[in-house]
Amino acid sequence: MSTRPAQTPIEAHPDLMALRAHYEEASETPLARTLYGLTCLAGLYAAISPWVVKFSVIPYITVNNLIVGLAVAVMALGFASAYGRTHNLAWTTPVLGVWLIISPWVILQKAATTGLIASNVIVGAIILLLGAGVASLGMTRQFG
Repeated sequence: MSTRPAQTPIEAHPDLMALRAHYEEASETPLARTLYGLTCLAGLYAAISPWVVKFSVIPYITVNNLIVGLAVAVMALGFASAYGRTHNLAWTTPVLGVWLIISPWVILQKAATTGLIASNVIVGAIILLLGAGVASLGMTRQFG
């Protein structure tokens, strides 16, 4: 009869607990708070951009921007409130930024207007950069 040592559940593993503490510490810096706030604002702008730039008469891109923008804003709020638990989703924010950049050509092909393209490319690039910053927060070793 062999005796095996009692195994610790993964949720209580010391390395996992230290990693979560590291993510929580990284999320409390002024830089992190700034990134979360700007990401949320960029997402909200993407959601309302069809009405701001006056391309809300084009239904597919309007729905696309509304859904993607709200998703980015909600994710930013999640990062701000519980980064230790939501950091695994941070990689999706830059992907959504890339989607906003290319969506006028993918969804509308040749029917995209200059204002629509400019709005999506600019806000998509901003979300891409801010999302990359949010995703890299847990990788930093020094907090400022």
